[in-house]
Amino acid sequence: MKKVKKMLSLLTATALVATLAACGSPQNDTGAANGGGNTDGEKLKKITIFQSKVEITEPLEQLAKTYQQETGNEVEVWGAAGDAYMQQLVARLGSNQGPTIFSVAQGPEAERLKSYLTDLSDEEFVQNIAPDMELKDEDKIVGIPYGVEGFGLVYNNELVNPSDITDLDSFTKFLEQMKAEGKNGLSLSQEAYFLIGHILNTPFALQQEPLEFIDQLNKGEVKMADTPEFQEWAKFMEAIRAHATNPMEIKYDTQMGDFATGRTAMVHQGNWSFTMLEDFEDFGSNVGMMPFPLAGNDKIAVGVASYWVVNNQADAEEAKAAKAFLNWLFTSETGKKAIVDDFKFIPALTNIEAGNLDPLSEAVHEATSSGQTIPWALNYFPAGIITNDLAPATQEFFMDSSISGEQYLQKLDEVWARAAS
Repeated sequence: MKKVKKMLSLLTATALVATLAACGSPQNDTGAANGGGNTDGEKLKKITIFQSKVEITEPLEQLAKTYQQETGNEVEVWGAAGDAYMQQLVARLGSNQGPTIFSVAQGPEAERLKSYLTDLSDEEFVQNIAPDMELKDEDKIVGIPYGVEGFGLVYNNELVNPSDITDLDSFTKFLEQMKAEGKNGLSLSQEAYFLIGHILNTPFALQQEPLEFIDQLNKGEVKMADTPEFQEWAKFMEAIRAHATNPMEIKYDTQMGDFATGRTAMVHQGNWSFTMLEDFEDFGSNVGMMPFPLAGNDKIAVGVASYWVVNNQADAEEAKAAKAFLNWLFTSETGKKAIVDDFKFIPALTNIEAGNLDPLSEAVHEATSSGQTIPWALNYFPAGIITNDLAPATQEFFMDSSISGEQYLQKLDEVWARAAS
């Protein structure tokens, strides 16, 4: 498991103190007072930041202004590009016009860009990264986690007692009971990751060596159809098809709306979905997150969606300024507060207190703090396979009830082999 911990960088996160800080005065001694930036009044070179998470673009731009007010140093934030982010980033890096700081996801994305990633191992602030949460290239720390996220079965605690759903049999009986009462026991939705990407993570994550299994699958040395965890997983999928609303009839907002109004008992979702529940008065206090109970699994899938990295093609002065900004972001009271309150991240650094978390984020934080997690193996799937290959096969499975679970697994093996070739 040492290899998995090292390469997935996914397991334990704890968190400790983020309080409100005064804005400070420009330049001079505020960098030192706030734990980052330039501590000697030195004017540092302007840097640029390009990152993939659209939701934090505006608060990041505001934080850049605050940083300049506190330290006198300038940061330009390039607008996030959403789905086109990687394409634009590669083009910028290839033309030597890349940003100073950018974001990457672990797995194939980080591997593709590893020649651009600066070794940050000697930076003092990286010592605060929670165990196994850093992005590493062999023994070098090259990325600092945005924060942790997690997914599992999000449930309405007025309809679901998690201790009653612990295996395939109890899961199936619960779906049957809800169906008899006119409710949807578990909702998936038609979007690729919410249909198959996240729920398929569990049988991979439960392998003794998830990365090794994926590598063997890529080479055709193993098959999902021959592996016990996947065989049982297919039976879960058959139960969902037989006793729950067809996910091909459900979109994400419909899924969450039905959940919030009591028509659905559980959804397979992550802590990010709580933003869809906040508009439903006090319903948020009725929700929790539990593991997907495949093969006795009692852990939530927790991972890091993206990492901050420094472009090693930047000149020495620009790199120095980038490290100063990251130090300020992760050690100053202003930066720590922005991570929790403005970016809405669950911290992955031990010097940052989690703050007032919503119930789903609190469940993820508790799981990571106690080590009750399984990794995000899906980050190591072949590029594009979830959307281009696994989702169409799953759509077919849900639209044609004559396809058995065994045949479905055989189809997933078939499309995987094509995608990995």
